[in-house]
Amino acid sequence: MTTTSDITIIGGGVIGLLTAREFFKAGLTVTVIDKNLLGQEASWAGGGILLPIYPWRQADAITRLAIQSLRLYPILAEQLIAEAHLDPEWYPCGLLITKNPDITAAVDWCKANNIVFQTPGAEFFNSLDTEPDNPLWLPEIAQARNPRLVKSLKQYLINKSIRLIEHCEATGISLDKNRIASITTTSGQFAVNQVVISAGAWTGQLFKRLFPGIVNTAPKILPVKGQMLLFETRPGTLRTMVLDGDQYLIPRRDGKILAGSTVEQDDFNKNTTAAARNQLTEFALNLMPSLKNAPLIHHWAGLRPGTEQGIPYIDRHPDISNLSINAGHFRNGLVMGPASAQLMVDLILGRPTAVAPEPYQLSRPH
Repeated sequence: MTTTSDITIIGGGVIGLLTAREFFKAGLTVTVIDKNLLGQEASWAGGGILLPIYPWRQADAITRLAIQSLRLYPILAEQLIAEAHLDPEWYPCGLLITKNPDITAAVDWCKANNIVFQTPGAEFFNSLDTEPDNPLWLPEIAQARNPRLVKSLKQYLINKSIRLIEHCEATGISLDKNRIASITTTSGQFAVNQVVISAGAWTGQLFKRLFPGIVNTAPKILPVKGQMLLFETRPGTLRTMVLDGDQYLIPRRDGKILAGSTVEQDDFNKNTTAAARNQLTEFALNLMPSLKNAPLIHHWAGLRPGTEQGIPYIDRHPDISNLSINAGHFRNGLVMGPASAQLMVDLILGRPTAVAPEPYQLSRPH
């Protein structure tokens, strides 16, 4: 006889996987279902800088989740290595931001959030061709390698006997008054207790399909395409992450250098384009001329879950008693993921929250 899990999570990207882990740590049973393979969408495709892009220009709600996640990441990485035996490549290689015309706001933000910052010396620019404008060096900012993080989270959950069901698309729900009784999927019907939707860019579309009668409380999440490139170089070719204008280079431990990214409104189209490849190649080679000798080995695209101001929805649904949403993290799913999972579980279990929950409510003004 199959028992009904305490928690059923629809969507197995990094947010869904981190949320599943947090529920497991709280002693609950969990099932995760995903319409494709786990973690193969935006979670796989992103760059993995564990800081929002120019965080002092972002809403404070993004800062609050990011800062809490920065506290959680070292422990998370350590536990995944120990218990999943796969390294998520959490790597505090530091972030160089070459141009900060709003340097006062940047420094004030760093001071307010206890982020170590320095003025970089000339040696930081030896291999870069750019015109620094109040450059800032953040030596303790880390990255995580998206595919490795997803793989290690998945293996952790497998090792803990969490039920993971791939190629399983939610197609309908059965409501009993104001409560979900069961979910119909392409793999059959599942009785449920609590349901969390963490379906990334597909969350808004999925919600409207499952709950056509209450679209007024549907999370407003739309897909935003991002394209990236990967260059093959030797380890140590670039030692720090570099943010130059609106684009960046990220050095992986094995020497590969990622160049990103575009921000495109293109519905659910994940096709790569020659225009984006040319744009990103030009950026990368202009910023770091030595990449002209590096093979371009990969070009891909992902769909970010875009929301108003990039603020996610992390909330219990106001009308359906056993439904919650944890989605809409735009460019910052990895950055805000651990704290978002913690907040979601705290809300469902009625525990005190580490981050004030009000900015992430479904009922917030738009």
